[in-house]
Amino acid sequence: MPSDRRMFLGAGLGVTAALASHASGLTTSAQAASSDGPPLPANVHLEPEVRAAAAHDFGRLIHKQPRGVLRPASSADIASLMRWAKDRDVKVAARGQGHSIYGRSLTENGIVVDMSAMNAIRDVRYDRVVVDAGATWRDLLDATLAQGLTPPVLTNYLGLSVGGTIAVGGIGAMSSRHGMQTDNVIALEVVTGDGNVLSCSATANPDLFDAVRAGLGQCGIVTRATLRLVRAPERIRRFQLFYRDLPSLLADQRRMLTEGRFEQLQGAVLPDGSGGWRYQLDGAISYGSGSAPDDKAVLSGLSDERGAAVIADLSYREDTLAFGKFENLLRSKGQWSNPQPWFLTFLRGSNAERVADDILAGLKGDAVGPFGRITLYPLLTRAFHTPLVRLPKEDMFFVFNLIRIPASNDAPAAERMVADNRRLYDRIREAGGVQYPVGAFAMSPGDWEVHFGSSWPQLREAKRRYDPQHLLAPGYNVF
Repeated sequence: MPSDRRMFLGAGLGVTAALASHASGLTTSAQAASSDGPPLPANVHLEPEVRAAAAHDFGRLIHKQPRGVLRPASSADIASLMRWAKDRDVKVAARGQGHSIYGRSLTENGIVVDMSAMNAIRDVRYDRVVVDAGATWRDLLDATLAQGLTPPVLTNYLGLSVGGTIAVGGIGAMSSRHGMQTDNVIALEVVTGDGNVLSCSATANPDLFDAVRAGLGQCGIVTRATLRLVRAPERIRRFQLFYRDLPSLLADQRRMLTEGRFEQLQGAVLPDGSGGWRYQLDGAISYGSGSAPDDKAVLSGLSDERGAAVIADLSYREDTLAFGKFENLLRSKGQWSNPQPWFLTFLRGSNAERVADDILAGLKGDAVGPFGRITLYPLLTRAFHTPLVRLPKEDMFFVFNLIRIPASNDAPAAERMVADNRRLYDRIREAGGVQYPVGAFAMSPGDWEVHFGSSWPQLREAKRRYDPQHLLAPGYNVF
């Protein structure tokens, strides 16, 4: 098997989580730009090259030129900016590592808050860590592993920022047991849309706490987070199993989930190189020295093509960084910087097989590109508790993502994929599914109201209270 193909099959499966018009009348000085009112913080940058870098995101599908870019050194800098923006009705978008897919971290003629410099990891204790929101999960993991600890849920791609995933939920391989990353947040420091710096938790400002976690940045910019930690496993035994068809894959996934054999359970439908599909289950078990899993017992009764199975033994850190090798492959082939029209949803458990099979039947093998994939695996709803995380109303649901990685920088092809994403979303929503709200297609305020459903009044009231002028996160078009 070619080495590129092995890396493709071995990459993490739950990747969820990653570019203009000229703004007239700009000066080269933040102080001069605001001489008729409260001054902008000194670290707002107006240089054309800085603004150009903040005009695109990882998806490279939407381009919006900001008026300026704030590189804050503290929460006070962001609060000062928000008070300035409130006086002038200027939109503000927070940007972590720039890995949004459809312009959600962008703003036209507004101010982008580049959180990447606010990345300190401040206090690692036996059960929690305090970290600035601009830190990446990779850097956070390095700091906690030094003490034998880990966040319970890590995204497959660790180059995302802590604040960025808290704004949408943060799903990962351990979500089947520990829910979203937002379910493991203890407390937050937030700058609200009206320029106040507030702390919030389940007991302090709980309405803000519930509106910020998975709230799409609508009510505040997270600047610091206190996150739960657990003891890190020593080693991971990973099992990649392959199936002849979709029903066989889903049947074994359901069995593995309900029996709890795997601590991590994911899966994928992969292009087979000849216009068809290959079906993969990806499971993992952690263990310590002298206690390796019994492979025969773990795989007993499954219907996979056992001769094709790949079993690997890795350190915990090696396992968490596996997607980085896939990123390096895509970068080496120039595909990491192509448009990325990804599509991420959750299907009802009761009709997931039918819906997924119908969609797959209408897709060609190049629908996701030669290195793309369709992630498909089940989760139990009872593991999730964040109020604004939307899931199908059943005990079990399936992640269903089209991780589209086009082979070339073909803008018309990417636009067709975005249009197809919208059609697929309408189809899935009609079947009782919901989106994981980072995908590449446009949403209207009415669409968002339907998306949030019974939680919409809660979010609307929090928006009225904490961002009454609707300045924050305009890229989502929620309000």
